[in-house]
Amino acid sequence: MLSPSHPRARVVDRRPRPARTVFLAFAAAGLVGTLLLLHPAATQAPGGATGMEALFTAVSALCVTGLIVVDTPTYWTGFGQAVILALIQVGGFGVMTFASVIGIAVIRKLSLRSRLTAATEVKSFGIEDIRTLVISVVRISLAIEAAAAVVLTVRFALAYDEPWGSALWLGVFHAVSAFNNAGFALFSDSLMPFAGDAVVLLTVSATLVLGGVGFPVLMQLKKHLGTPRLWSMNTRIVVAATPLLLVVGTLYITALEWNNPETLGGMAPHLRVLNGFAMSAQTRTAGFNTIDTSAMDPATWLGMDLLMFIGGGPAGTAGGIKVTTFAVLFFLMLAELRGAGAVTVFGKRLSRAVHRQAITVIVLAVGLVATSTLLLMVLTDFSLDEILFEVVSAFATVGLSTGITADLPAGAQLVLIALMFIGRLGPITAAAALALQPRQTLYDLPKERPIIG
Repeated sequence: MLSPSHPRARVVDRRPRPARTVFLAFAAAGLVGTLLLLHPAATQAPGGATGMEALFTAVSALCVTGLIVVDTPTYWTGFGQAVILALIQVGGFGVMTFASVIGIAVIRKLSLRSRLTAATEVKSFGIEDIRTLVISVVRISLAIEAAAAVVLTVRFALAYDEPWGSALWLGVFHAVSAFNNAGFALFSDSLMPFAGDAVVLLTVSATLVLGGVGFPVLMQLKKHLGTPRLWSMNTRIVVAATPLLLVVGTLYITALEWNNPETLGGMAPHLRVLNGFAMSAQTRTAGFNTIDTSAMDPATWLGMDLLMFIGGGPAGTAGGIKVTTFAVLFFLMLAELRGAGAVTVFGKRLSRAVHRQAITVIVLAVGLVATSTLLLMVLTDFSLDEILFEVVSAFATVGLSTGITADLPAGAQLVLIALMFIGRLGPITAAAALALQPRQTLYDLPKERPIIG
């Protein structure tokens, strides 16, 4: 065994750092978006946006969150809204994935570094067929967005007498925002004007759920929809957990808000269920709201905190810790309670590396949320339930709000910006990007076991 002081005990790993490249690419895209939104042509009022308004909006759009400090339809011009839409689309694809698309279009091939960074961003296990994977991501995204845009455009034009040009812009904007789970809307009160419109609510909900399950799941379902035995464990977990969480969220929100006159209480029974389902879908990190979120019962907020924290599927447009992480932790706990020697899911054994990764994500996420909540409690006078909701919404890139975001001081808004950024990249990717140069250790230390519990 080599001693730690031996010159060969540690070897510096000088390979490319894909996580750091992704981190810097997102930062650069956020800076470009901020500069574009600072241009006077981006705002309705003369003088342009402040630095904080531009930065917060750019990061929120790029990180497909939807939290806002200014009213999107009345504050930003058509140019400003187009910048926001472009940031949403790039952020939904992933900055390096988008760059890979440009590379494929221009030079018809990808360098090794481009394949590594794109694989890191889309959570691919290999780089051999990353070109096909990137093209598939783009095709699936555009196809679903186009289908949703057509339905919404026709609905806005025929049911709400919008001119076809305006209806098309509204349809495209909300379809892109929904699929990318961004939650930005061109209506000052989000989707509340459509609380009685099943076509709009179900179209938006279906679009955001498809975006939230993750590209690997969509691609596998496209190939093997009728043969579940060919699905990977990832697909099986996401397909099982997504409807379960939607139903649980619908029942929870509908039950707690059923008699609340400021939310569901004044609606017909079928509309209460419809809006309960729509709000449950939004907690999958979409961020639109069909009822007044700020008027909800604090108990409802708490349940929504949990749903937002879990989020959607991995390698998609949703945020949160991801349903796969939550499922791994659940099965890990179940195996420990049963005294099982291994953790099994759908007839397959999970490797211990997956155990460690899931626990790491959970610990990092809880730590970030707890620390950020404490910071905002020090910096503001808002209540704990309001602050916790806002913090979880930012970290999980949801965008639902109790209405306090615009009233937060600059320091608190910077905390939310950092949370959105880390939430979009993922805690592990962000930590890997910020970590020091990794060193490979060529020796093992002796084992010892502490008492747990």
